[in-house]
Amino acid sequence: MAGPFLTTFPRRRRVLAVPLLLLLIWALLPIESFNPPRKLLLGVATTLRGEPSNDILQFVDPLIGTVNGGHVFPGATLPYGMAKPGADTNNWGEAAAGFVSDDSLISGFSQLHDSGTGGNPSLGNFPLFAHPGCPDDDFTKCSYVVSQRPVARINDSVTARPGYFAIGLNNSVYTEMTATAHTSLFRFNFPSEAEIPYPYAALGDEAIPQTVPNSPLILIDMIDLSNSRSGGNVEVNATTGRIKGNGKFHPSFGQGSYTAYFCADFHGAEIRRTGTFLHSKADDTVQALGNLYSDVRIPQGSAGAWVQFAQTPKNQILARVGLSFISASQACQNAEREIGDFDFSRVVAAAEEAWRAKLSVIRADHAGLSLDSLKTFWSGLYRTMLSPQDYTGENPLWKSDEPYYDSFYCIWDSFRAQHPLLTIIDPEVQTDMVRALIDIYKHEGKLPDCRMSFSKGFTQGGSNADVVLADALIKNLTKGIDWELGYEAVVSDAEEEPSDWSLSGRGGIESWHALGYIPVDDDDRKGVGPLSRSISRTVEYAYDDFAIALMARELGHKTDEAKYLKQSHNWKNLWQAEREDRYRDKETGTMQGSEFQGFLQPRFRNGSFAEQTVRLCSPVYEQHVCYFDTHHSTYEGSPWLYSFYVPQDMASVIRLMGGPAQFVERLDYFHSSGINYMGNEPNFLPTFQFHYAGRPGRSAYWVHQYIPAQFNSSVAGIPGNDDCAMGAFSAFAFMGFFPVAGQDVYLLTPPLFREVSIRTPDGKGWATLRNANFDPGYTDMYIQSAKLNGRPYTRNWITHEFFTKGGVLEFVLGSQESEWGTRDGDLPPSLSTGMF
Repeated sequence: MAGPFLTTFPRRRRVLAVPLLLLLIWALLPIESFNPPRKLLLGVATTLRGEPSNDILQFVDPLIGTVNGGHVFPGATLPYGMAKPGADTNNWGEAAAGFVSDDSLISGFSQLHDSGTGGNPSLGNFPLFAHPGCPDDDFTKCSYVVSQRPVARINDSVTARPGYFAIGLNNSVYTEMTATAHTSLFRFNFPSEAEIPYPYAALGDEAIPQTVPNSPLILIDMIDLSNSRSGGNVEVNATTGRIKGNGKFHPSFGQGSYTAYFCADFHGAEIRRTGTFLHSKADDTVQALGNLYSDVRIPQGSAGAWVQFAQTPKNQILARVGLSFISASQACQNAEREIGDFDFSRVVAAAEEAWRAKLSVIRADHAGLSLDSLKTFWSGLYRTMLSPQDYTGENPLWKSDEPYYDSFYCIWDSFRAQHPLLTIIDPEVQTDMVRALIDIYKHEGKLPDCRMSFSKGFTQGGSNADVVLADALIKNLTKGIDWELGYEAVVSDAEEEPSDWSLSGRGGIESWHALGYIPVDDDDRKGVGPLSRSISRTVEYAYDDFAIALMARELGHKTDEAKYLKQSHNWKNLWQAEREDRYRDKETGTMQGSEFQGFLQPRFRNGSFAEQTVRLCSPVYEQHVCYFDTHHSTYEGSPWLYSFYVPQDMASVIRLMGGPAQFVERLDYFHSSGINYMGNEPNFLPTFQFHYAGRPGRSAYWVHQYIPAQFNSSVAGIPGNDDCAMGAFSAFAFMGFFPVAGQDVYLLTPPLFREVSIRTPDGKGWATLRNANFDPGYTDMYIQSAKLNGRPYTRNWITHEFFTKGGVLEFVLGSQESEWGTRDGDLPPSLSTGMF
């Protein structure tokens, strides 16, 4: 019988209504080798029957964060995998990672993606698109152009899990995909009927037929998500159907270009025709396009090749797409080596096992937690391993025996939580990432602050790779790392201004050394870059210098240690004690604010202060004026926020703000007044900074205010673009500690589990955090006392040694704050208290 696929073509923003009866009928279709909604229905039934599963992957939902600016990639991938096949939508404003969980149309299934990025769409190269047939069996009447071919999805047809993604479209094609390291594998499922409803018929043109003959045509478009391709080549083998090609593309948040290559093969049906297309014109007499084959350069926009098949004997066609940044030949070799057998089920199983192995380093007691909480935790962990991506062996820029990772997108976001998390749960990969960063310095002269697609990304604040390296060194990541070269790299950031510091390194270094801050009217003649963000750059440069000082100490460079420790105090030079929290409400014209006084402010070269409204760039006052092109003195945050960013000396900040009680009052106000925006990574640490004032209970309180309110398992379950870091924040919060990146310090709060354990790097032990009297309702959320390996433990922080040697840290909880972790000797270290 014919499958009840939709034949209407909804408007872009109309919610596609699918009657439940049709969904049930589709779920019961006799399709042998794929699981449309039948799997969803059976899964619901299994849950209702109460049959338990110990597979941790059931709690990973890749669709979390696929709306509301989360920009999460939900498609198939291995941990840190290069190949990332996924569905792309025509919601161009939200499709930074290709797919969006809304009612936008599906334009294709591309091979490469970034996850969680802000700004422009990234990658999305070489999308496949499958037509079940063409009108009048005429290949020229199929739709080829990305703006014309999109079709609606079937509601509730999406299945996303680690290593697998599937979706049904109302052109009667159900598409599944999986991946190995460098190869995508698709399984296109077609109806068995000879005539298939034609979705484009609903456009209203009476000349368009209602059905098409069952003769699938699969095209591959050389386009990317941002339509940045220039030139390139494509050819199709008329006998085998193999399509090879390449294009030159631009990065989404940086400068430069990169060339990507593909090699596509098909399996499962007899080839009828092959050809190429240029924009909307398809041709079966031309089997190759590009300057390798003619004097004609392929213009920008949709162009590629296609293969049309006879009706498939098993209603399926497999498409394997090998990828490379070296050559089309290497793309073919990658595909043949990794998926020589076209065995879809084997590839899915291998991908799932790879994810199980990565996540198995953590054991959590699920008793008492909701399904929402479990999905929030495990899905967050999963997202931290989507990027950076392992491009080792695919670097066209230089030859090296070192690992190469790409999509550090951006370190300004990831250094605060993601990289410290990987240091604990995947130290081998974090070590390789550090080696890759140092190798980038070796060959390009600077550590990146942001990098994607073999291109330099834009710097956003300080030279934050310095903190990544310092964090790795003080936590004893050593295997294969040339630490002397790494130290040379961070000193280069501190001392040598590049000609274009918008792409790497620091600007205003002369002013930094001469004045001790970045002036708002800096006259930088040594390099070019945005002469803005003077507050945020000052505090980040100060902390970067502190990180360099710790590296100097570890490596025995005593003179450098003293120098950079001194410069790490430079943030004080922008402190204006008299600055009030006042702003004029634009709607009422009245003055608003609070009684708090004393904030970081921009300063001129002559030493006088400029003025920036201290709430500017926060959700309550002109939030969206401080992005990369800002002329203001803070980047993606307000002076309110940046006045707390002194991780090296919070004790001095507390004194400047009036003492512990006033500091706690101010930090509470920051969280409760709407000034804080958890959708940006600099806002993570203030959740836990109550520790420095002897109030760790307030940190625990605010963890519970943000989870699950802003971090949950809905498709809108993260407050901002993910950056592979939002999941790190929630993972740390669930496990009961949070890193001060670049220091051997983790701030302690009660785990949201009864017990959670992390395997030690040697694989022989576990570091366990346990609530002795766990309250799943979280009324008892405050630590009353603690024991480390059976002995009383009063500090409100712990060091990395706990995670390398293992042990048991046990908490007794209560419904009120206690004296635990409040004494001066229990507080985290600060420079001014001599603890560093």
